[in-house]
Amino acid sequence: MGGLDRRQVLLTAAAGAVGLLAGAGPVIVRAVQPDTRPKKLRARTTAAHRPPPDPGYAKGPIQALQRPVHGLKDLSPPAPAMAVALTIDDGPHPTWTPKMLDLLAEFKVSATFSLIGEQVTEFPQLVKRIVAAGHQVSDHTMTHPLNLPGMGSDKIKQEIGEAHDRIAQATGVAPKFFRSPGGAWSSQVIDTAAEHGMINIDWAVDPRDWARPGTSHITETLLAAKPGDILLCHDGGGDRSETIEALRTVIPTLQKRGLMFVAL
Repeated sequence: MGGLDRRQVLLTAAAGAVGLLAGAGPVIVRAVQPDTRPKKLRARTTAAHRPPPDPGYAKGPIQALQRPVHGLKDLSPPAPAMAVALTIDDGPHPTWTPKMLDLLAEFKVSATFSLIGEQVTEFPQLVKRIVAAGHQVSDHTMTHPLNLPGMGSDKIKQEIGEAHDRIAQATGVAPKFFRSPGGAWSSQVIDTAAEHGMINIDWAVDPRDWARPGTSHITETLLAAKPGDILLCHDGGGDRSETIEALRTVIPTLQKRGLMFVAL
């Protein structure tokens, strides 16, 4: 051990013992050298793996005062007095979801997207874009069955649970909300969603835009919104050009009335 004093010999031997116990002998140099990596770099790396902040108006835990929720008044803590919530169902869609996101960004509106699990798997980058833009995500089942309550118990659990997991895997964010296709509810559907930590949400204003009733009908129905209402629209399931056109009028008009759009 020429050239090493007693203290250096002991440190080198101790480090070698640690390396042997760990099954990785040649770690002596790393064991005795200080970590000189910049602390700021390590902090940035850790932050990059954190989930995005909660986009909901509560910015944290939220509870349902009734099941399912039909309006913001059914949630606690309460939303701002002049708030309405825009919910957008049946996506992601490769054509209409990007157009919807562009429109919402133009008017600085946060919304809640109810996502179908199969489409989450097919278009994961769109789902990531939704979250990155600061919108809320909601579970809307795997395949969008219109008679979910009429299915067997195992099938209900699969439709809800698998979609929940697909959304969480794609975004790193577990959905806090569940919407049953067509607003078809049963105690089992509600309880199954609750088992996954999700709040069941319905709506107060439905322009039936999925049926393409015309831009004027969609516009007129949505303009009847009142503070506390949850509005239903769609970005999937077919041609959503009428919905996009209607919202281009509805959003700024409601904003001029003093209403503010919030994510759930």
